[in-house]
Amino acid sequence: MKGEIILDRALAFTTTKLEEMAMDVSSPFRDEAAYALKWPILKALPRLIIKRHISIYEMDPLKNNVLLKFAKLDYNSMQKLYQKELCEVSRWWKHLNLLEELSFARDRMVESYIWALGVYYEPKYSLGRIILAKIVALATVLDDMYDLYATLDELQLFTQAIERWDMNCIVKLPKYMKIFYGVILKLYEEIEKDINKDNVTIPYAIHYAKEGMKRQCRAYFAEAKWFHEGYVPTFEEYMKVATVSTCYYLFVPISFVGMGVAASKEAFEWVESDPMLLKASGIIGRLMNDVTSHTFEQERGDVGSAVECHMKQHGLSEEETLVELENEVIKAWRDITEDYIKTTNISNEILLRVLNLARLSDLFYKEEDGYTFVDKTTKHFIASIIVEPLPT
Repeated sequence: MKGEIILDRALAFTTTKLEEMAMDVSSPFRDEAAYALKWPILKALPRLIIKRHISIYEMDPLKNNVLLKFAKLDYNSMQKLYQKELCEVSRWWKHLNLLEELSFARDRMVESYIWALGVYYEPKYSLGRIILAKIVALATVLDDMYDLYATLDELQLFTQAIERWDMNCIVKLPKYMKIFYGVILKLYEEIEKDINKDNVTIPYAIHYAKEGMKRQCRAYFAEAKWFHEGYVPTFEEYMKVATVSTCYYLFVPISFVGMGVAASKEAFEWVESDPMLLKASGIIGRLMNDVTSHTFEQERGDVGSAVECHMKQHGLSEEETLVELENEVIKAWRDITEDYIKTTNISNEILLRVLNLARLSDLFYKEEDGYTFVDKTTKHFIASIIVEPLPT
């Protein structure tokens, strides 16, 4: 947090000691120190680290065997639930056959489910994970359509159609957009039916979910205009739009939808107020994504990323810019900590969804773009959570 001089000193001291321990081949805590440096508690997704914690506890001579057995049974039973959910969303994705018409788009259904699982892993949010995974998969296609394929005129028509949210708008769209637009509207209709089952009606939830999609398309269209006009915005101008195009302003309200009555109208209104917790999460997501993917995106002709915008505005080298952006990410994590502690009018259950999105960025974009190019870390996470059970 800002102004916490003693905590800053404590952080510097402990980081130095952990680095020394991680470099000491004779230290029995070498691996633990290295892991703590890579995945500090604030940035670590609970379901990512729990398996490691169980393994460490198993080696403790003072362990409680009953507790250990229960932890393993819980982990494995949750894994079976995740496998069932992944099968369900994979069947839905295959049945859509969307990429047959939109062959330019990435096929990322499994990774999309991992994003949903990262936002909430609890068994009671099974429906929420399924809903969010489907939205993440469609958002990936949406991103590729705006970035890679559609003309600016087509994108303007599509953005206007999303704003109106009316199936009658489909007549003005080209064939591939007709299909995609229909899929989006149909999915939101299905979500509304799912969350209003069992005589529980949440009339406000789907409204905010739709507004998130509209805001997402507006941000994508703004970036598409910059690209087609050859315009490189200032860093501040870019970040105002690009923190939205991270999809966090889309994912957060739809994740609340999947929480049922646990997400009050006040929670959705809190998101609409653009709180620091959400804004800082968007900054982390955008900057970490841009830093790891800007070279590839420039090669394929994408709009200038945060790296290019910052370099041009401040006249810095790429190396200097990367240091500056890393400092911005550090500041954003401090903003997250401060707002998380100070926000007392919103439940911790709600705040965790936003925090977990920032944690997901740290997982997928720590070293490279692990979403576009599924790297070893992403594959390990998927295998550990979904495929490999703990031996009992």
